Amino acid sequence: MEIGPIYRALMRNRLGVILIAAQIAFTLTVIVNAVYIINDRGELMARPSGTDEANLFFINNIGYGDTYNEAVVSAEDLDMIRQLPGVTAATIINAIPVSGSGSSTGMATVAGRIEGVVPTAVYTVDEQALSTLGVELVAGRDFTATDVRYRNDSIARGDNEIIITVAMAEALFPGEGMQAVGRTIYDVNQNASVIIGLVARLQAPWPQSSFVENSMLIPEVYIDNSAIYLVRTEPGQRDRLMVEVEERLAASGHSRILRNNRSLEERRAESYRIDSAMSTILVAVIGTLMFITAMGIVGLAVFSINRRRKQIGTRRALGATRPDILRYFLLENLLISTVGVVAGAVLAIAFNLFLVQNFDMSRIDWYYAPAGMVVLLILGQLAVIGPAISATRISPALATRSI
Repeated sequence: MEIGPIYRALMRNRLGVILIAAQIAFTLTVIVNAVYIINDRGELMARPSGTDEANLFFINNIGYGDTYNEAVVSAEDLDMIRQLPGVTAATIINAIPVSGSGSSTGMATVAGRIEGVVPTAVYTVDEQALSTLGVELVAGRDFTATDVRYRNDSIARGDNEIIITVAMAEALFPGEGMQAVGRTIYDVNQNASVIIGLVARLQAPWPQSSFVENSMLIPEVYIDNSAIYLVRTEPGQRDRLMVEVEERLAASGHSRILRNNRSLEERRAESYRIDSAMSTILVAVIGTLMFITAMGIVGLAVFSINRRRKQIGTRRALGATRPDILRYFLLENLLISTVGVVAGAVLAIAFNLFLVQNFDMSRIDWYYAPAGMVVLLILGQLAVIGPAISATRISPALATRSI
């Protein structure tokens, strides 16, 4: 057995062995948690918003001057936009899904009850909202033109007929979410809202929110000289219509400012920019650590071989074959790596628990640590192959030379 000679050889270079094992442990700790964070961010960014993002764009319209009448202007604008070839639908809306900016409130099944209030995003829209957003109505009915109310600061928000997401319905009525149509819920001001429809999915404007799947649509247009026009186009027509719509609005002669002519895909990318950048940085960290660890293993192996060149020559002279020498150094590296990955697995789990307790992250799945251990063991074996092959080329005649 070669374990005994390998162990004794390693004990003669304890510091190098400890440093490489510690480096492997540190690398495994970082890689396991970094890969988990990357996957977690990836799943977050991949969540569908529930809308037809590829064919949606929006533009902000801000009116000014004493003669500006938003109710009249917005009606003219939407009528013009809806008649353009390639436009499927258009609506006026107060916020854009997954944009980072919007309105929210809390809804409860009992008026005045604080306990059990369900937070939700609030979208104020007109009767073309569902067809514009491209969301799926799974129960109840859509809004009609007669449902839409126009109000300003002088008119308080009263009772409403609303459409909510299935996720919000399930939060309000656990186990009975799909039977929520027709039920009444209440906001924090005890205004009653009757649920007339359910949509399969419509995310809130805040992708990091704990209630990102809870959304409520109210058939209401708020008059404050500021509006967002959301436009859905036929496939392939979005970019062309973004330019045409802005040009037509600018040429209409109204006193206004047009801003943020953006596609939903572009806005979504901006909302997840930090998550995307974090993933890119972590990938670079993983690659760098694996490279440094591989170079450390190579360095230790080269140092060990150079110290034992005469010993290797003696073994070759006594009949050891090249595969024997190769196997010896592969096994030596495997022992060092095993110590490192076992320690690293313990540290990886401990570090994840620290993240869970202090940064509200979820625990890693059980298979992350074993998978990381296998990857680093393979990395160690690949790194040591080069120096080990060079060791097999040492001539048996070296045993007869003096040091």
